[in-house]
Amino acid sequence: MKYNLLMSQIFSEVNSDFPADYTVIDIETTGLSCDKCEIIELSALKVRDYKVVEKFSTLVKPEGKINSFITSLTGISNDMVKDALPITSILPKFMQFISGDILLGHNVSFDLRFIKHNLKKYYNSDLANKSIDTMRISRKYCKMLSSHKLSSIANFYNVSTEGHHRALNDCMMTHQIYVNLKDDYAKN
Repeated sequence: MKYNLLMSQIFSEVNSDFPADYTVIDIETTGLSCDKCEIIELSALKVRDYKVVEKFSTLVKPEGKINSFITSLTGISNDMVKDALPITSILPKFMQFISGDILLGHNVSFDLRFIKHNLKKYYNSDLANKSIDTMRISRKYCKMLSSHKLSSIANFYNVSTEGHHRALNDCMMTHQIYVNLKDDYAKN
C-alpha cells in the first residue's frame, strides 16, 4: 500500500510538468520594456488533451510607432496595425479566451509581464493563471542543447520555424515543442 502511494506521488510529480489541457500564449511587442513598449500582436491556442481546439489571434494598434527593427524582426508594420483595435478593446476578449487555463509559453514570463502590466494599467486587475515555460522544461531535460531559444528547440525537434516572430506561428511552435518534450520526458 505504501509503495503504491509513493509511486503515485512520484508519477504525479514527474507528469505535473506536462498537463494535457492548457492555453498557449505569445505576444509581439514594440520592444523589451513593458513600461515603455506596447503589445502589437496577441495570440493564443486553446489545447485539450494535447490537441488545439480553438485559436485567438489579432494585431493590436499601438499608441506609438513600430520601429524598423521590430518590423524587420516580426514583419509587422505600422500600416498593418493602423486599423487594428487598441489593447483596451482586445484584452477583455483575450482574458475571456484564456479564462482560468494554465498558460503555456516559451520564456512565458516576458509575455506575462506585458499582459499583467496592461491589465493593471487599464483595468486595475491582475492575472492569476498558473503558467508553464517550455524554455524552463527544455533547460531541465535537454541539457545536450547549447541554446534554449524557441528556434533552437524547434530545430532540434524538426518543428517548422516558418513565420517565427509572429505570435500565432510561435504559439504553434511552442505547442509542438511541448508535445515533443512531453513524449520524450513524461513518465507513462
